[in-house]
Amino acid sequence: MAARSGSSEPDDPCEPALPFVVVTLPAALLTLFPGCKRRVELSAASVGTAIDALNASWPGMRDRICDSTPRIRRHINVFVAGERATLQTRLTQGAEVLIMTAISGG
Repeated sequence: MAARSGSSEPDDPCEPALPFVVVTLPAALLTLFPGCKRRVELSAASVGTAIDALNASWPGMRDRICDSTPRIRRHINVFVAGERATLQTRLTQGAEVLIMTAISGG
């Protein structure tokens, strides 16, 4: 996971800096990954790279969020700025990514 440093300068001046985003995770994932926080700050250009960053810190998290096709699992919803997102959804500086488990009932 790319941690936020005191500088907004990229390590390589030829490459643009990745947007800094905040990911909010569901309680169900927190119980599976000890030490994981409800809100995680990281750098990522897309929802997919944000999930990869989460998986780098908590191995196995990607498998809980994504299926093998790969796409977001049917029982998981991801929203960026209040809009439903896919793995390809681009992220901008300060984006709020909300990962939720689907709620069903009858």
